[in-house]
Amino acid sequence: MISGRAAYLLAGLAGLALTACAHVPAVGDARPVVDAPAGGLRGVSEDGVAVFRGIPYAEAPVSDLRWKPPVAKADWDGVRDAGEFGAPCFQPESRPTANNIYAEDFGPMSEDCLSLNVWAPEDAQGAPVFVWIHGGALVGGASNSPIYDGSHLAEQGVIVVSLNYRLGALGFLAHPELSAESREGISGNYGLLDQIEALRWIERNIAAFGGDPGNVTIAGESAGALSVMYLMTSPPAQGLFDKAVMQSSYMVSTPALKEARHGHPSAESIGTWLQDQLDVTGIADLRAMSARELTDRSTAAGYPTWATVDGKVLPRQTVESFDRGEQAKVPLLAGFNSGEIRSLRRLLPPAPATAEEYEAKIRAAYGDSADRYLAAYPSATIDESLLAAGRDALYGWTAQRMGEKHAAAGAPAYLYLFDHGYPAADEAGLHAFHASEIPFMFGTIWETPGNWPQIPRTEGQRALSDAMVGYWASFARTGMPVAEGHPDWPRFGGDEAFMVFDDTPSIARDVLGDRYDLYEETVCRRRAAGDQQWNWNVGVISPPLPPKAPQCR
Repeated sequence: MISGRAAYLLAGLAGLALTACAHVPAVGDARPVVDAPAGGLRGVSEDGVAVFRGIPYAEAPVSDLRWKPPVAKADWDGVRDAGEFGAPCFQPESRPTANNIYAEDFGPMSEDCLSLNVWAPEDAQGAPVFVWIHGGALVGGASNSPIYDGSHLAEQGVIVVSLNYRLGALGFLAHPELSAESREGISGNYGLLDQIEALRWIERNIAAFGGDPGNVTIAGESAGALSVMYLMTSPPAQGLFDKAVMQSSYMVSTPALKEARHGHPSAESIGTWLQDQLDVTGIADLRAMSARELTDRSTAAGYPTWATVDGKVLPRQTVESFDRGEQAKVPLLAGFNSGEIRSLRRLLPPAPATAEEYEAKIRAAYGDSADRYLAAYPSATIDESLLAAGRDALYGWTAQRMGEKHAAAGAPAYLYLFDHGYPAADEAGLHAFHASEIPFMFGTIWETPGNWPQIPRTEGQRALSDAMVGYWASFARTGMPVAEGHPDWPRFGGDEAFMVFDDTPSIARDVLGDRYDLYEETVCRRRAAGDQQWNWNVGVISPPLPPKAPQCR
């Protein structure tokens, strides 16, 4: 009996053999063609890289398919044009402003948005595959951003795939009626199921582009990294990837499907709350609403987009899954940026007016841990302390925790801190801001959005980017990040080694110090109490820390 994984691999190898005698993507072809199991595709050739855009991997999730698991795209006859990106999924309109460095115009949106893109090296055969999941808080973003261009990684012999997935209420709504429709009795997580369906498409078809379906890395930043973390603990995703990259992930608490837990209302109750906010009577009315209206009105109502712990797609809180060693034991590369919150100040609480007020709030919230907290985040520099506390609670603690738990499970982990600044960012108070590492590891440092602090066109910036592209490409290839002419990246373990990316890569140890232990204990006590969330509710807006529990250090 052949396993599902083996069957996919055999199908992929068959596709590779097919292209070998048909039409292999090559630099000389103005419009390279592949004959994949899904059907023929005609891409474009760009500087030695064959690029295929807007490939549908699932049927349009419209009408009765809205809020259903994705349905695999039916195979097609003939050759399909793959020269243009697919439409981005519906999301709030992004209007460029001086205060929003991330705003981009992704083009006209559609509910028919479940597509992916492929960058393949010339004459690729058995190449590693790097699958990028975009960020955007699960409510925004798209795979067609220029900073996600896969050409530079493809030049390193890596096939790059980027994908779209459903967002916001269209991608993550849970509701009792939807759970009743489901054979498994669950709802929500449709955006995660889209990602899993894309991985199934890749496993079946990527050999036709010269990729190795047995060497797939899933990667993402922010909500894309959160998605990777979810996929590492999701049973339906197991066996569909072989390595994982998480850039600025955040291991926050997540609503359960049917019960109020950890300070969250149930996901289904959030769904019925939204129904009431939109003044409709049920799912039929919500399905009749246009995607634009639903997106705009749910955003205006304050709908909180979360994944759902449903016992199936997400069996339990990710913090617990990693404690149990249930995550995929694949090589892991993870890290965070020193200035994460500098560009995310909306996550910060109002700053206390005085040092005395700051200290009083911290002592009221942290009790017996207040002295440790104030030593890490002193009242003498309130703004910097607020920025550092938000960064460490969301991103720093998450990165080190994944390294700790992965190492304890015997799996390789490599951690980094991105601490690189340049004049335009530093002058704007945005040193090493959230997502600023992305153009460096993609090699797209001079293709950033219009409001992005522009990266100087200097040899030093390109050299750092080349090093990061090299580390990321080698990790996708072998599971070990290596860059010629740069330090060996130590595996995370007892010495708590991080690679630090500043002007050049270097090694540092014990980057977080006691701050990691402080947040580990804080989250443990909140989990034990069972009635507090763990996310950005830290520092001066922290609820009173629950009493010490026996299982918490």
